[in-house]
Amino acid sequence: MLHEFSLDGRTALVTGGSKGLGYAMARALARAGADVAIASRHVEELKAAAERLAAETKRRCEPIVCDVTRGDEVDGMVAEAIRRLRHIDVLVNNAGINIRNVTFDQTEEEFRRILDVNLVGLFLVGRAVGRHMVERGSGSVINLASMLGLVGLAGRPGYTASKGAVIQLTRTMALEWASRGVRVNALCPGPFLTEINTPVLNNPEANRFFIERIPLGRWGQPDELAGAVVFLASDASSFMTGASLVIDGGWTAQ
Repeated sequence: MLHEFSLDGRTALVTGGSKGLGYAMARALARAGADVAIASRHVEELKAAAERLAAETKRRCEPIVCDVTRGDEVDGMVAEAIRRLRHIDVLVNNAGINIRNVTFDQTEEEFRRILDVNLVGLFLVGRAVGRHMVERGSGSVINLASMLGLVGLAGRPGYTASKGAVIQLTRTMALEWASRGVRVNALCPGPFLTEINTPVLNNPEANRFFIERIPLGRWGQPDELAGAVVFLASDASSFMTGASLVIDGGWTAQ
């Protein structure tokens, strides 16, 4: 059955693909056979990541600069990805931020910024790529939500709100595009060892709080998302749409 997980001959676009979980997922897709375009706002970091990814996987990797909160840049990114790769079979809608603050201390600017990147940006990219996929009659969209879209956590008002909304948006996209051959699912990671979680990892008390609440007793490694993202991107999940796949070490089982 391994051929069902193959992405040979397919192409993927990964936003926020220059580091962290985005890079790990782009690498997983490339190792499964896909040519990949990765997008980020950070030019030099993006170019270096694309070169590294191509060297590691021996697959084509195209860097495309884009701020996902700007509709004009999103449309340009999608058009450029299609120009370079001919089409987009898989979208990993991953670009996101987290600004930690309790509700009383989170500023309006911070809250709006989180929603702008994590939700509005995801909507803009999903809409643009979705149009292309619907026209072609096939495609898999993977929206990055979080375990914190399913459960709350003190000190994350903007982040939890944005990720809960991503899950609902995923369900709506799935219902709208199912009859046109396009599947849309959400991937919900838990605590992973990435740059975005550095403030927690560097705080012994906060780190202990997380470890004690993860039934597997440790943080996840970025490459531990590889199987999940390839599954959602490939024919192995061909009867799956509108779902949320949780990879959290058991956190939400409690």
